[in-house]
Amino acid sequence: MVVQAALAKPRKWQWRRSGAILALALLSGCVRMIPGASGPGTVTPPTPPGPPPPANAVALGVRAGPAVTSLPVGAIDGAAALASFRESCASVSRRTDGSGLTRPADWQPACAAARAWPGASAAQFFQTYFETVKIGDGRGFATGYYEPEIAGARQHLPGYDVPIYAMPADLVRARPGDATPNAKGQMPLGRYDQTGAFVPYYDRGAIEDGALANRGLEIAWARDPVEVFFLQVQGSGRLRAPDGTVMRIGYAGQNGWSYTGIGGVMRDQGLIGSGPGQYSGSMQGIMQYIHEHPVEGDALMRQNQSWVFFRELTGDGPLGALGVPVRARASVAADPLFVPLGAPVWLGLDRREANGLWVAQDTGGAIKGANRFDTFWGAGDQARVTAGGMSGRGDAVVLVPKGTLARLQQQ
Repeated sequence: MVVQAALAKPRKWQWRRSGAILALALLSGCVRMIPGASGPGTVTPPTPPGPPPPANAVALGVRAGPAVTSLPVGAIDGAAALASFRESCASVSRRTDGSGLTRPADWQPACAAARAWPGASAAQFFQTYFETVKIGDGRGFATGYYEPEIAGARQHLPGYDVPIYAMPADLVRARPGDATPNAKGQMPLGRYDQTGAFVPYYDRGAIEDGALANRGLEIAWARDPVEVFFLQVQGSGRLRAPDGTVMRIGYAGQNGWSYTGIGGVMRDQGLIGSGPGQYSGSMQGIMQYIHEHPVEGDALMRQNQSWVFFRELTGDGPLGALGVPVRARASVAADPLFVPLGAPVWLGLDRREANGLWVAQDTGGAIKGANRFDTFWGAGDQARVTAGGMSGRGDAVVLVPKGTLARLQQQ
């Protein structure tokens, strides 16, 4: 749930969370905080022959990683990771781990100790209670997301004409028998029309043309439709009104249409590159193209039929998949089938600013597979720049409670 999402795929939210990349994501069409389900009513093509991918970390293969004592945990990132781990304990010690690596009880000793452990000796905490494992080949790829701040207000002010919608009540899942389940076995999202037939929900184009207008769903209004588009890619953000007041909003749901990374579309059209008339593949470059070519830009954005609905947030930060705030330079999104949510993660990448200890607290529609991560950078101009250009490769290890590997080897 990151502006990675812009070009690529959605975040957790794609679903809820929470999401971002941008540069590479945009280009590759891989998108953090939008959904990855097929659009309602669409026909899923037959799966090509061949073995299915491993279902989770255990199926893919797990081996011992480096000793925790060998990881250069700094005082700042160690303390931040400890604080985020502490916030995750309420969930990690009771939720089912889809990766197959851990059980709720495995986390209880570390969580009990974390309550009073001083941040100044965070490195010792992780050395005491954790060991590392590598999932598959352990080769990590990380992008970035952030919490955008755009011009917006609760009231429909002059110049603030782009609606921010809450979840509509008629957006529902089909009843059994009214539609074909999607690839995950879930009934698709859509709506029931006046005849009682289940149909796809309104897509981006229809919503922008007013399909939801005058229904009382507007929770706020923004100035720039392009900024709103990228806000949906991120899955959460802040609206700053002319009087300086700030409203924080977060992911509430999505219209059921699959996400299309417009960066990939631009690449296919030859619009991204370093030649004359081409644009950077970063979020900033894509936004520049859309602003300079409003007609073509609008058509480009409409190719992403996915639409994200929001709700107001009242906490101290955007919420991740665990239901706790994600923290700048401490929280990372991961695929919960390969990384236990709440687990610390060590990244050693070719992007120095992303190296260090993180905590997996979020998920994303584009963050799929082993060793795929989306780093969270907070809010503000610098966060926007860092997240928008983040694309790092290198080593990734997951920290799990001591004894985990021995138990898995005995199974």
